[in-house]
Amino acid sequence: MARIEIAPGLSIDECELAFAFTRASGPGGQNVNKVETAVEVRFDMTHSPSLPEEVKRRLAQKAGARLTKAGVLVVSSQTYRTQEQNRRAAVERLRRLIAAALAEPKRRIKTRPTLASRVKRLEAKAGRGETKRLRREPADRGE
Repeated sequence: MARIEIAPGLSIDECELAFAFTRASGPGGQNVNKVETAVEVRFDMTHSPSLPEEVKRRLAQKAGARLTKAGVLVVSSQTYRTQEQNRRAAVERLRRLIAAALAEPKRRIKTRPTLASRVKRLEAKAGRGETKRLRREPADRGE
């Protein structure tokens, strides 16, 4: 069985993927109307033995709307005219998505604004207030 290399030391078995083929939308004439070239790849990431739990968690966050409630990741492609090209493109898209989930996000280090930045912000606020004050109608013209 073929394995899809995600990163050094991590790969998923191709039998974990389910492929569905449909007719693509958009321009393309008779080819688009007759041939099922669009590809949808489904990967059940919650039950996959290939991925560590922390990668599954990050992948779920990155997947967004592509993740079903059942934990199945759905990636599709209809860019190319042939089914095989779309199949490769969809698998590559899935591979890149999983590879992106491998990278552990950097922890944010809390910082405080510097004195210079606070002074600059207050001066900008005072300047905006002064501009607005000058735009007002003088108080003695109301007679």
